[in-house]
Amino acid sequence: MAMGSDFTHGLRLVTAPEWNRGGAESRAERRRVRRGRFMAANGEPVAVFLIGARVNRWRSVRGWLPLFMAMPGMIKELRADPESGFLGYRMLLGPSFGEVTIVQYWRKAGDIRAYAAASARRHRPAQSAYWRRYFASNGAVGIWHEMYSVRPGAYHALYGDMPPMGVGALFGLEPAVPGEKGGYQPSTEPIFAAQVTEDRPPSKE
Repeated sequence: MAMGSDFTHGLRLVTAPEWNRGGAESRAERRRVRRGRFMAANGEPVAVFLIGARVNRWRSVRGWLPLFMAMPGMIKELRADPESGFLGYRMLLGPSFGEVTIVQYWRKAGDIRAYAAASARRHRPAQSAYWRRYFASNGAVGIWHEMYSVRPGAYHALYGDMPPMGVGALFGLEPAVPGEKGGYQPSTEPIFAAQVTEDRPPSKE
């Protein structure tokens, strides 16, 4: 039953490789292109966690399959828990065949560490199982992660003719224009401000 459930979660992750806790909009609305140039609000801290894996020997299925089956269950667990500090993710494939990276956004680095260390959560048992298989798998699969903790105001995100994504989907978008001293700055100019609302579908009221 557990294996079947993990497989189902894996299929859902492949078919929906992005998600955020930034709002209650429908999936179609979140994927709608916003015409114009926008900046993400950066008044909140954020922790970015990159975690990836690479299949080194495809024939050693027992070495790499359990790892790929474990991640979807952890993502599902985190999505269901608003108090975890998990804000969103995006799954990336490549650059080589057999490589996958999940970009995760968290409220703070301490939330990542707390989840990783919690024995009642899915990560700790999966980690222990991975290391038990490690020597027997003889390098069949490689893993890596990086974590970045960013204070408020110390990050910059710009989007042009894109649907909301990354921190822009989490913290909101503001129309942007080139700054007087380089870079970009928020704008209230009508041509940009109007594009925030004019591209939205008409109200059904």
